[in-house]
Amino acid sequence: MIKKKIAILGSTGSVGTQTLSVIKEFRELFEVTVLTADSNAELLIEQAKVFLPNSVVICNEKHYQEVKNALLPLGINVLAGEDALCEVVQLPEIDIVLTALVGFVGLRPTLAAIKAGKDIALANKETLVVAGELIMQKAKEYKVQILPVDSEHSAIFQCLAGEEENAIEKIILTASGGPFRGKDRKFLESVTPALALSHPTYDMGKKISIDSASLMNKGLEVIEAFWLFDLDISQIDVVVHPQSVIHSMVQFEDGSIKAQMGIPDMKLPIQVALAHPRRIKNNFRRFNFMDYPQLTFEKPDQEVFLNLALAYKALEGGGVLPTVLNAVNEVVVAAFLNNEIGFLAMSDILGEILAKTNNIKNPELDDFFEVDRQSRSKAKEMISTNTILFHNKH
Repeated sequence: MIKKKIAILGSTGSVGTQTLSVIKEFRELFEVTVLTADSNAELLIEQAKVFLPNSVVICNEKHYQEVKNALLPLGINVLAGEDALCEVVQLPEIDIVLTALVGFVGLRPTLAAIKAGKDIALANKETLVVAGELIMQKAKEYKVQILPVDSEHSAIFQCLAGEEENAIEKIILTASGGPFRGKDRKFLESVTPALALSHPTYDMGKKISIDSASLMNKGLEVIEAFWLFDLDISQIDVVVHPQSVIHSMVQFEDGSIKAQMGIPDMKLPIQVALAHPRRIKNNFRRFNFMDYPQLTFEKPDQEVFLNLALAYKALEGGGVLPTVLNAVNEVVVAAFLNNEIGFLAMSDILGEILAKTNNIKNPELDDFFEVDRQSRSKAKEMISTNTILFHNKH
């Protein structure tokens, strides 16, 4: 296997740091060419000193001089600002770009990387949520692979290997259920950010942890799967599986179901994406059926967790509605984490703005950016003026 040169967008986040731990185990197979971070200059500097990339980007420009001074003796090129993300992904030596950015910010650099002919290891699901049709069209046009890193989509990707000629009847995305599985809306009225951040099986960043608690993460994954696997909405099911060892399943037209299983650990799907099409022997902890004597499944409660239903609704409406969903969600999650609104208010605001959106059925790239801006503005206005009943703002 020829050594692959990797650019990691968002190297200081949860997926980014785990990607670097995988690369550290396989230095003979992978080489870090680019590292980027938003504001965590200290960790970015530490990572750069260990992995010695050609270039680093610190998006928050106020940290530029600190990073530049620290890495100057090592001859590492230091850039700053979001535009620099689009610049570095085009470096000719890069083989694959792992996008571990969180949110809408991942769209532009992902497009730039695709247009530069780079394969994408996609951990930034929001890119496909916001502009899935455009991304998949460009990937086809520039003949690049989109390799999913999310454990659920990686599972489906693995189940489909060798099944190119066989029709899919449906896919089944599994969900842990989050920390509030089985709770009612009365309980959710008094939920605090600290409580919502305690995910039962995965250690994730704050935004993704809140999305998991509200089931928005699963809603975003439904939209991502729709584009990745070229399916109808009716072919995408969600089932709650608290043990989180079946990462997702594919049912074929003969009724047979294939499932990908393993312990809940993001390092394996990261390795699968980076090493594709090879599988690499590793020393990760192995799954043992005796550790999981019972596997259980439940139907997700979309009447309590409205975000999953709202995601399906946005996908069915098409156009820019998924863009609106993502933009408003990013704003309300930040507001909840800042104790500005209650847990249930997140879906209240999402539902109201989605219902009032004038949809654009065939958006251009500029439309995504304008709709994103307008949606964020509406959400912030609703939060600041209290034009909606906020459940138990604490």
